[in-house]
Amino acid sequence: MALSPKLLEIMVCPKCKGQLAYLREDDKLTCDKCKLAYPIEDDIPVMLIDEATPLD
Repeated sequence: MALSPKLLEIMVCPKCKGQLAYLREDDKLTCDKCKLAYPIEDDIPVMLIDEATPLD
């Protein structure tokens, strides 16, 4: 199940409040400004800065 488009419209990066990009194939939400990726586990975004991984 994919994330709801309405949910994606209102979600922002918890660190900088910037827009997020949804990478469906990787199950991640990414912030280009902070260069962080937030995982999606069981269709639930994990929006904790400590759980984010750096983008390559």
